Amino acid sequence: MPNRIAQICSSAFLALALVTSAAAPGIAQSPIPAASAAGVIATKSAYDVAETVTRLKQDIAAKGIVFFQEIDQAALAAKAGVTLMPSTLLIFGNPPLGTQFITATPQAGLDWPVRMLVYRDAAGQVWVAYSDFEWIAKRHGITSRDAQFAMASQVAASIAASVAPR
Repeated sequence: MPNRIAQICSSAFLALALVTSAAAPGIAQSPIPAASAAGVIATKSAYDVAETVTRLKQDIAAKGIVFFQEIDQAALAAKAGVTLMPSTLLIFGNPPLGTQFITATPQAGLDWPVRMLVYRDAAGQVWVAYSDFEWIAKRHGITSRDAQFAMASQVAASIAASVAPR
């Protein structure tokens, strides 16, 4: 049974890596990057994973956003006997903004607070990926919070841009 769990976890990590890396090559150079068909926005980082995480957390704090948690997915995978490229999930949010989505539909709580993934791909490139807020709105059928979704998109793009190559 433990081997089966490791296989399932490995498959899940691989699927996440494929989804996020598939989004990376077609990123538009606009204030808010384009999302993939799966609703993932990925932008290149100019730094290694550790420095990217540090800089993102600094930018989040500088914006007065609440930082909730940092999850080192590669360390968790290693404890499970699975090899995973460096991958760290950051969870943060602005409750006065984020909870407005949940008031539109409770299931939107699946996507709040915001999650931003920092990972290194097989070629050594570090990426910052997060869910596209327009995609989240469609996923939950929210049509009454356009200004809030636009604000969330701008803030997330700004945070990701803080580590982008100049």
